[in-house]
Amino acid sequence: MRKIWTGFIAVVLVSFIALIWVGTEIYQTQPPIPEQVKIKETNEVIFTKSDIQEGQNIWESIGGMEVGSIWGHGSYVAPDWTADWIHKEALFLLNYWADKDFNTQYDLLNEEQKGALKARLVKEIKTNTYSQSDNSITISAERKLAIDKNTTYYSSIFSEGHEQYAIPKGALSNVEKLKKLNAFLFWTSWAASTNRPAKEYTYTSNWPHEPLINNTITPDSQIWSGFSIILLLLFIGILAYYYIRNHEKGEAVTKPNTDPLINLTLFKSQKAVLKYFLVISLLIFLQIVLGIITVHYTVEGQAFFGFNLSEILPYSVSRTWHTQLAVFWIAATWLATGLFLAPMISGKEMKYQVFGINFLFIALLIIVLGSMLGEWLGIHQFLDLTTNFFFGHQGYEYMDLGRFWQILLGVGLVLWVLMVGRHILYAIKKNDDSKHLLTILLIAVIAIGMFFFSGLMYGENSSLPVINYWRWWLVHLWVEGFFEVFATVVIAYIFSRMKIISTKTAGKTSIASATIFLAGGIIGTLHHLYYSGTPVQAIALGATFSALEVVPLTLMGFEIRENWNLLKKNEWIQRYKWPIFFFISVAFWNMIGAGVFGFLINPPIALYYIQGLNTTAVHAHTALFGVYGMLGMGFILICLRLYSNKLWNEKLLKNAFWLLNIGLILMVVLSLLPVGIIQAYTSITKGYSYARDAELLYSPTVQTLKWLRMIGDIVFSAGIVCFCVFVVKATIKSYQEKTN
Repeated sequence: MRKIWTGFIAVVLVSFIALIWVGTEIYQTQPPIPEQVKIKETNEVIFTKSDIQEGQNIWESIGGMEVGSIWGHGSYVAPDWTADWIHKEALFLLNYWADKDFNTQYDLLNEEQKGALKARLVKEIKTNTYSQSDNSITISAERKLAIDKNTTYYSSIFSEGHEQYAIPKGALSNVEKLKKLNAFLFWTSWAASTNRPAKEYTYTSNWPHEPLINNTITPDSQIWSGFSIILLLLFIGILAYYYIRNHEKGEAVTKPNTDPLINLTLFKSQKAVLKYFLVISLLIFLQIVLGIITVHYTVEGQAFFGFNLSEILPYSVSRTWHTQLAVFWIAATWLATGLFLAPMISGKEMKYQVFGINFLFIALLIIVLGSMLGEWLGIHQFLDLTTNFFFGHQGYEYMDLGRFWQILLGVGLVLWVLMVGRHILYAIKKNDDSKHLLTILLIAVIAIGMFFFSGLMYGENSSLPVINYWRWWLVHLWVEGFFEVFATVVIAYIFSRMKIISTKTAGKTSIASATIFLAGGIIGTLHHLYYSGTPVQAIALGATFSALEVVPLTLMGFEIRENWNLLKKNEWIQRYKWPIFFFISVAFWNMIGAGVFGFLINPPIALYYIQGLNTTAVHAHTALFGVYGMLGMGFILICLRLYSNKLWNEKLLKNAFWLLNIGLILMVVLSLLPVGIIQAYTSITKGYSYARDAELLYSPTVQTLKWLRMIGDIVFSAGIVCFCVFVVKATIKSYQEKTN
């Protein structure tokens, strides 16, 4: 075990050293926010640093990443504002010069004339005019005309509304705020179109793809993409060899003929946890309803089957709530599972455990309802910018909730760590065979509490590269990293208590699995940051190690087979059939959603063209729900199964399982993936802005594919209803049973 622990500790330490090193580079080499943006010929100041920073806060207050995207991060209905601004600014200048020099439009010029104007444009846009001496950016008077044109255009969109972008009229009407919002949009486009000092690529490594200004993929992105694929193939081979050689070497156990957990001692705190499952069922159902509304806005823009719902519930609010509730209910499920298993691990009920569970339950309700209300108020501009930051909408996907609610949730997690951790620590002190398994579980529990606070590492006026860096610490490391370790160990612990595997083997396997996963997962966080104003090190390390994330997922087929065979070994295991079925589903979607569709967008050469397209939505749905959602559902079922010996309504669960999986497949195959492929082809051949343009997204073919999604959505929603009805019924029945 010493070698296994040494490997785990070494991987974690080295990985975080690398991740933090890249973080320091991000701070030092991020695109500068100038004190002034001024006209070269007249020194007239058009934007100030305050305008840009407040513009970012204003963009956050209207929903931020829930209203289009910046640098490819955000929602998909409205354009990527950076790519759109660059394209419109380039077209304006080309047409302006064509009219001035040749008295015609740019498209009507011959190739030689076009080439001359394009070379002029590239020099105008790509030349870095930032001056360190006075911290200013200078632009030409001609470029000022293009900026004015864009400012008028975008001000109209946010004040008058835009149906195809699902932006309601009056989303932002204050003239001063509109000017500052445009200052921020200009800065994001400047960073994405201006070369870094002494480099031949922009601050965003030439993202987005824009042929008009020669924004094309860099050699670094191509080289590291190839290297990542080579590493992927190499380590798949190594891991497969290791798996085949060592898989059957676990300690043999005598398989019991009866269920070892059939007469499990129950505690009052476990009964207190049951109410979480009722609220979680409500959150699941509400999230799906909001998902239906959100996706429908992509076909009708402002309406829901003719009803102008956007006046009350605009797209930015419905999408915020939809994504946030997904994180809330999945995290709540895993946390409730930890609270449920805690006395089972220690064998005793510790002091104030029931009080703590009830306190956390009330805190959960306050955070969910309070943050949702704050986001609605923020998006409707009822809050000033600072109040919005703390109580309203932070503007960043998956962590939209205001800073106050974030802190409150962090405090709740610390309490959760103490409540669960003390039970695990008590069991570790027994120094039996479960010591190593419980130690890695304790590490995962502590990490879940600690790494949530990474989301507090930026402030109200932090720059976009810094915010994105810490945001992915939370979204990737917290959810995909240490929650994944927690889930792996919990399942291993349950199976060891069932005497399906030995406790020693469960411990070794869990530590080894955590080591393999974190070897790619920690540094792999950087694959979200290739083109976010970050240095080239993010591409090199992110591409290399995100490929390693996929390696263990390729062996999920073996896990599916093993879990399936498990059901055949003893009749009593049929009691756990449906939790195991959901774990099988998790393995399948880990392989497909996280593995195949994850690697589809992981290499820099792929992400360069398809970041923020529906290919991202394919990965998001199949990985977030397919893996973490299904796992959460499996945890709910295992807790209810351990709590009660009563027979279950197998029909409801059977329907729920198959409808959820078939619905998710149909959702992807009939709609999300085909739309993503069409967008990817457009992005590669014409430029990124065209792939996000309403002309493509509202074309007859794409609209038909959007409507086809209804088939999968209806099937999936029926599965959700079956599951929620089952959980509510089973939980109520469990309440009626006695505990010690």
